[in-house]
Amino acid sequence: MSLMQRLRLIFSAKANKALDRAEDPRETLDYSYERQLEMLQKVRRGVADVATSRKRLELQLQQLQAQSDKLEGQGRQALAAGREDLAREALTRRSAVQQQQTDLSAQHAQLQAEEEKLTLASQRLQAKVDAFRTRKETIKATYTAAEAQTKIGEAFSGISEEMGDVGLAVQRAEDKTLAMQARAGAIDELLASGALDDASGTAKDDITAELERMSSSSDVELELARLKGEIGTGKAPDAIEGGSAPAAEAAPAAQPATEDKQ
Repeated sequence: MSLMQRLRLIFSAKANKALDRAEDPRETLDYSYERQLEMLQKVRRGVADVATSRKRLELQLQQLQAQSDKLEGQGRQALAAGREDLAREALTRRSAVQQQQTDLSAQHAQLQAEEEKLTLASQRLQAKVDAFRTRKETIKATYTAAEAQTKIGEAFSGISEEMGDVGLAVQRAEDKTLAMQARAGAIDELLASGALDDASGTAKDDITAELERMSSSSDVELELARLKGEIGTGKAPDAIEGGSAPAAEAAPAAQPATEDKQ
């Protein structure tokens, strides 16, 4: 396959795909229906033209018939007047008129047959157009319903382009919100630990920092004393810590004295 043939094939494929995406079956059906109406209109105009020609021939035949009758009457009058030569001339002209009538009658018969054919074709085409219109509307309604159902299904499933954009926007908003919350929490922790200076630019001196640490330690001691008072331990932990060890040491010393008594 040559390069030009490949390029032509690729271009045709891409153009066909683009046209397929852009094509709306409803518009195509409407266009086809309009073309059929135009064709039907042409057939009707043809029937009208043939009927007009047929009517014109009928008028000419009537005129020739009137002329033939007139020449026959003139021939009778000439014979009655003893003018045989005039009678022969009148009959000769009448014969020529009758020949014209014969020719026009043949043309009239042809036009009448053509008119009947066109009329039948027009009726058949009219029936075809009416059937196509009914089918067209049915297909359009079915396509519209299917399209609406598809859009609803895509909206519910979230695979439509519009809903996909909405989902992405919501996801981005949630991600930004979480990032902002994490940043705010980190800044609060750094400020509380003193890792960051005051935003006003005034740093704390050593005395202030020491007083804050002492205040924090005092608060912890007070909280511990409050908890001890609530659970009723008081100084019991100190007593346990101070007296438990001597008692444990005295017990082994008393055991040998008991053995001596025995």
